[in-house]
This record gives sequence, C-alpha cells and structure tokens, in this order.
Amino acid sequence: MKKISAYSGAGRVRDEQAERSVIERRFRVMVVIVLVLLILLGWRYGQLQLGAHEMYAARSEENRIRLRALAPNRGLILDRHGRVLAENRPAYRLVIVPERTPGLAETLERLADLVDVSADELRRFEQQRLRSRRFESITLKSNMNDAQVARLAVERHRLPGVEIEPYLTRHYPHQGLLAHVLGYVGRIDSQDLQRLDRDQYRATTHVGKTGIERRYESLLHGRAGLERVETNAQGRVLRVIERTNPQPGQDLVLSIDLELQREAVAALGDLAGAVVVLKIETGEVLALVSHPGFDPNLFVHGISQTDYNALLADHRRPLFNRFLAGGYEPGSTIKPFIALAGLDAGHITPEMTMYSRGWFQLPGHSRRYRDWRREGHGRVNLERAMAESVNTYFYQLAHDMGIDRISRELALFGFGRATGIDLHGETGGVLPTRAWKRATFGEPWFPGETVITGIGQGFTVVTPLQLAHATAALAGRGVTAPPRLLVPAESARMVVHDEANWSAVFDAMAAVIHGPTGTARAVARQLPVRMGGKTGTAQVFGLPDDIDEEDSREELPEHLRNHALFVGFAPLEAPRVAISVVAEHGGGGARVAAPVAARTINRAMELGY
Repeated sequence: MKKISAYSGAGRVRDEQAERSVIERRFRVMVVIVLVLLILLGWRYGQLQLGAHEMYAARSEENRIRLRALAPNRGLILDRHGRVLAENRPAYRLVIVPERTPGLAETLERLADLVDVSADELRRFEQQRLRSRRFESITLKSNMNDAQVARLAVERHRLPGVEIEPYLTRHYPHQGLLAHVLGYVGRIDSQDLQRLDRDQYRATTHVGKTGIERRYESLLHGRAGLERVETNAQGRVLRVIERTNPQPGQDLVLSIDLELQREAVAALGDLAGAVVVLKIETGEVLALVSHPGFDPNLFVHGISQTDYNALLADHRRPLFNRFLAGGYEPGSTIKPFIALAGLDAGHITPEMTMYSRGWFQLPGHSRRYRDWRREGHGRVNLERAMAESVNTYFYQLAHDMGIDRISRELALFGFGRATGIDLHGETGGVLPTRAWKRATFGEPWFPGETVITGIGQGFTVVTPLQLAHATAALAGRGVTAPPRLLVPAESARMVVHDEANWSAVFDAMAAVIHGPTGTARAVARQLPVRMGGKTGTAQVFGLPDDIDEEDSREELPEHLRNHALFVGFAPLEAPRVAISVVAEHGGGGARVAAPVAARTINRAMELGY
C-alpha cells in the first residue's frame, strides 16, 4: 500500500496559496492601470469637449464649408467712337471628368480623331490631371469651332465623362490691325503670379500679356466674386450656401480711331513700317501702326509651335513693335528741329543765304561731306534749304552750333528719352552727347560727328513715336503733351526766345510740300488742306560716293535699301494733327513715306480732325 506524505500535501497547499496571491496582486495592478487609463481618457475627453470645443468645431466647419472664387468678366476695349476692338465671345471647351471616364486612354484617342486634339493640348491635359482630383473636370480643348462641337454632339452618348462647356473667351475682331496696340491675353504662368494679387486671380485663367491688355490689366480684370459651398469628406461640392457675384472689368475707350488706323495700314500696303498720328493739343493717339501685325487671337489659348515658328521665320518681323521699340536714324526729318535751334541761337536768320556746291569740308580736314545732289543747290536760304533738303546748309549750321547746343535743343523736343505713352516696352532712342559717347565707347567727340548729326545721321536714333511727339511739339509752337491712348496728360511748354522763329520753320516746312522745288511737292494735290512736312532717308547700307542710291535702288537687295521717313502736321495755319511715317527699306522719303502720310492725313481731315 502506497503511503502519502503529509509534508508534500502541505507544500502543494502553500504553492496554490502563493499562486493565488500573485494572481490577485497582478489583478489589482491591472485594475489600477485600467482605472488610471479610464481616468486619463475621461480627462482628455472632457478637455476636447469643453476646453478645445471651439477650435475643433471651427476646424470641422472649415472641412465642411469652403470658399470658391468666381472669375469676373473682362472689360471691353473700344475705339474713340465706341467700336469694339477687344471683346468677350461665347465659346465652347471640351472637358473630361476622369472619375466618370472608363478607359481614359481610349477616350483620348477617340477625341483626338474627332476634334483634332494637338500634342500640346494633350500635354497640358495630363499636367492638369496630375494636379486635380478625379471628380474634377479637366479641360482638354478650348475654343472649339462649330464643326467640332457638332461632331462631338453626335458621338456624345458613346463618350461617358466627356462634356462640352460654354464660356467666354477673349476675341480681337480686327486681328492684326491693332495687335501691337491692344496686345493680347494669355494663360497665367508662374511669372504672372509674382506680380498679381493671387486672391483676385484664383478663378482667372488668362491675364494681359502685352499692349493695352497688360498696361490696364487692373481695370480690365475686375474683382473676383466668392461662393461659400458645402463639401463632403472627399471635397465634392454638395450645395452653394452663399454667393457674392464678381464685379466685371471696366470697359476702356481708347483715343484710337479705327477708321484712321485702317487707312494708315492700307497706305503702307506691303511695306513694313510704322505710322503714328497724334492730336497736337492733347497728345491723344489717333492712329498707332506697326506693320505687319499678327493675329493676337492665336495667343489667347496658347499658340501652336508651328504658328509661332512661322511668325519668327517671317523676315518682316510681325512680332516686333516698331512704333515703340524700332530704332531708326531720323535722317532729314531732324532738319526742322536743327533749323529752329539755329534760329534761336542766332546762327542763322530766315533771309541769310549760303552757297551749296555739293559738298562741305571742315577747316583743316580733307574729308568731304557730300550733298544728295552732287552738283549742289547753289545759293539757298532757310526755306529753300528745307524744301530741297540741302545737306550742305545743315552741315554748316551743325558745325556752327556744336554738339552741345544741338543736344540741348533736341532734348527739349523729347529726343533721347521715352515719350511716356501708356504702354509697356517703349525705348528712348539715342540723343548723342560728348558724355554719352565717352561712356559708351570710351572715346572723345569728333567734329565730323557733329556735322552728320545735323542731317540726322551718325549716332542719333529715334522711334516713330518720338518723331511724331516731337513734330506735335513743333507744330504746337512748344506746347506738348505726352502721347496717350486712354487718359490725356497735362501739357507743358518749352521756351523759344523769338516767336517769329516758329513761323520761319513752318514756312520752310510748307515749302517742302507746296513749294515749286519741294521734295514732297508731288503729294500736294492729294491734300485737302495745306500742311507742313519734311521728308527723310535713313541710310541702311553705305554706297561709295560715286554711286547714287536712288539711281541704283532697283539693283539693291530690299534689305539694303534705305528707310523712308516723313514727319508733318496739318492744317498749316492752325495745326491739329501731327504724323510720322517710317517705311522700312522703302528708299526715298519723298517717293514712299510722303504719299503714305498724305493719304493718312487726307483721311484724318475727312474724319473731322
């Protein structure tokens, strides 16, 4: 019989008691931990519900309520008679909602066949898709024509997620006629965002890039509206809670006369160049032409590489703004200003004569500065020197005055600085001085450079706008106002010691057109009123002294022919309008530029200016 030890039974009892004691101790610790955690959880819950309630309630409301900007309609641009120059035209764009478009790649291929989607449009679509939510609509093609819309309408039921949306797009009905004046709008890029108020442009896709569109962007754009919308957790709009309508942009009425602008372009014909017509008293710009122009509508939705390359390849540079940035030697159009300076300084009088033998020579120098007429003009006074554009007369006058006096007098008419027209990108030309040459070339001024400055050659560079502005100041007898397209600026008056000097220059400029030997006498019969003017020729390519450029004009390649210039004002007795014309590579100013000016001035008179 097996015996059971009393000692071993007592040990087991003690072990069970010890285990029970450990379990109870651990249970109590766990209970304490749970109680502590419950207390902490309750404290935190109370803190969130009571202490931070307002903050989290606001955040929750922000997640539910969002603000959405609304783009304003852009203001119109009109000419002085209310004719539309830039408008907002109804158009259609093709948009896709990726969330509702199964087989997106196949859909894009099908759409490319239907509506001629370009590679640039596909690239922009993909870029926008990566930045957007799947339920947001993404533009694939803008400004679709009627045929494209019709084709899509027929196939619409087979293209889930594809929509046609109406919208307003900028349109320039006169295409290239005013391209360099109006400029154009284009898609907002990163550079634009640096200068724009982002709050006002959150819903705007286009902004003025050049011309009036950029200069008066703040007026044309208007003010953005605002919607408070309720969204779900994914950001999808559920309903509109409140709406503040956008304020449309301001309509701008420019000083431009559309009919006169059209006439000036037609007068230039196939020639590349510029025409500027100003109202003398106020500085209002009646016509402002840089020809050839370009179609600004090409840029509104992003110009294709093919179209852009074609513009760049055009040797006549349609993108170049000639009236603002075109730099030309003024040629003989500078002579009326040199003459007035000479009269004012007492170096000449209207009656004083000199003998023109066909060349001028500085004392002690062997070089001869030739006249355009090899045999010379004989004895001439101021009127005949202006009418026949006698270079030797103005060589002598420039030498007598000196470059310091010439530069000081020309500066009074605005040469060498921007006119201040309300457009971006104007250049100031060059009015040479001793200091300018030293700073530019590190060389002193030479007497021969003064001589050729007197006939508008050498370092002097002007823009067509500067020429017109200076001519307006001359015609206004020193009263000048900065050229303006929108808001006329205050006029200023320059000082001339003897008022009779104005009349002497006027008579001399009248002889250019109405005198028996005037260089522009051929256009006199085209004019309904008497006018004063001056022809000019800016040398492009130097010919040897024994070759006459006018005689060899047809033999020279077009790009080597001289520029033709003309400045003038009308009517002679009480000038109201001033004009400048530059015809690039046109040859002589009398033969090419003067007829352009005469035709334009004739139309201006017919229109009542």
